[in-house]
Amino acid sequence: MELSQMSELMGLSVLLGLLALMATAAVARGWLRAGEERSGRPACQKANGFPPDKSSGSKKQKQYQRIRKEKPQQHNFTHRLLAAALKSHSGNISCMDFSSNGKYLATCADDRTIRIWSTKDFLQREHRSMRANVELDHATLVRFSPDCRAFIVWLANGDTLRVFKMTKREDGGYTFTATPEDFPKKHKAPVIDIGIANTGKFIMTASSDTTVLIWSLKGQVLSTINTNQMNNTHAAVSPCGRFVASCGFTPDVKVWEVCFGKKGEFQEVVRAFELKGHSAAVHSFAFSNDSRRMASVSKDGTWKLWDTDVEYKKKQDPYLLKTGRFEEAAGAAPCRLALSPNAQVLALASGSSIHLYNTRRGEKEECFERVHGECIANLSFDITGRFLASCGDRAVRLFHNTPGHRAMVEEMQGHLKRACNESTRQRLQQQLTQAQETLKSLGALKK
Repeated sequence: MELSQMSELMGLSVLLGLLALMATAAVARGWLRAGEERSGRPACQKANGFPPDKSSGSKKQKQYQRIRKEKPQQHNFTHRLLAAALKSHSGNISCMDFSSNGKYLATCADDRTIRIWSTKDFLQREHRSMRANVELDHATLVRFSPDCRAFIVWLANGDTLRVFKMTKREDGGYTFTATPEDFPKKHKAPVIDIGIANTGKFIMTASSDTTVLIWSLKGQVLSTINTNQMNNTHAAVSPCGRFVASCGFTPDVKVWEVCFGKKGEFQEVVRAFELKGHSAAVHSFAFSNDSRRMASVSKDGTWKLWDTDVEYKKKQDPYLLKTGRFEEAAGAAPCRLALSPNAQVLALASGSSIHLYNTRRGEKEECFERVHGECIANLSFDITGRFLASCGDRAVRLFHNTPGHRAMVEEMQGHLKRACNESTRQRLQQQLTQAQETLKSLGALKK
C-alpha cells in the first residue's frame, strides 16, 4: 500500500513538472514574439507587410508644413520699359494713390496694411515704404488728403470710412494714427470709389447701386446723389475740386458741381454736364490734371477724349476731340483707364494687359501683356507724367511713359516752327533735346 501511494505521488510530481515546463515554454515563446514585433515591426505596421519609414514620414510632414507656410509665388514680369516693381505687400493690392505733392504713393492690400512709398526711390534698387496697420480689417480704397498729412481708407468688413493722420518723426519717418471714430455707415451697397476734393471741403463715396454721398470732413452727409444709371461702375472727384462724376450702365458720364458759399459753407449739388456719345455702358473715365479734359471708355469698344472746359451754366456741352478703338473693352473683363496729367496719353487696361495711346493721333504706341497675375485693379499716372503705375496682384509695377515723351517731342517741334524770338527757341530746343535724350536712353526713340 505504501509502494502504490509512492508511485502515485511520483507520477503526479512528473505530471506537474511537465505542465510547468510547458507553461514556461509558452511564456518564453510569447516573449520572443513580442521582442520580434518590437524590434522588427511597430504596432502601426500595415497588413501589406511593409514597415512605414518613420524618418521619411516625419520628413514628409515637415515638408508639408513648410509648403503651407510658404507664400504663393510672385508673378514675374519683365519689359524694357519697366522702371520698378514695388513688392512689400503680402496680399493683393486693390488701390493706390499719388500724393498731390508728388512725394508719396499710397497702396492698400488685403494683408491689413497700407504702405506709403517714396517716389524718389522709384529708380533705385531698393524701394523703401512705411507701413500703417489696419486692425481687424483691411482697406480696399485709399486716398491722400490735399495737404498730404492724412489719408482715408474704405474698410472692407466695417463698410465705413476711416481717417489716418500722418505725424512726422524726428528721424524723418511717419507715425500713422487712426482717428477715434470712423464715419457712420450710410451705404446699402458695396462702395466702389472714394475721393477728397483738393480744396479740402468735402469727401465723396460711391457705391455699386446708384448712390454717391458727399460728406463733410467731420463725417456728416452733406448731400445724397442718385445717379439714375442702373448701377455705378466708377466715380471720381475732379482735380480742381469742383466736380463729382460717375458712370455706369447707361452710355454717358454724368458730372455734378458741389457748390459752397463765400464763407466755405456747403450750399448744394447741381448737375453740370454730361459726356454723351457712347452707345453702350461706360466702364470708366478720368480727368486731366487741370480738369479741362476728360477721357472715357465704353463697352461699345471705343474710347473718347473730351474738352470739358465749357460754360455749362450757359448750356454749353463738352466737345468731342477724339475717338479711338479699343475692342478689348467690349468683352466681359473689367476695364480700367488713366489719363496723363497733360491729357496727351491714355492708358487702358483690360484683364492683365495695358495699352497706351497717343490722344492727339489716336494711335496705340505701347502694349504690355500679362503685367500682373490677376486682373488689373488700378491704373494711375504720377503727377509729373513720367511714370504709369498699375496694381493687380501683390506688386505695383511702374512703367516709363514713352508715349508722353514722344508727344512732348512732337509738341516742341511744332512750337519751334512757330517761335518768333531767340530766347523762346532756345527754351523749346532745350526741352526738345531733353525729351529726345530720355527716349534714346530707354531705347524708344523713333527714327
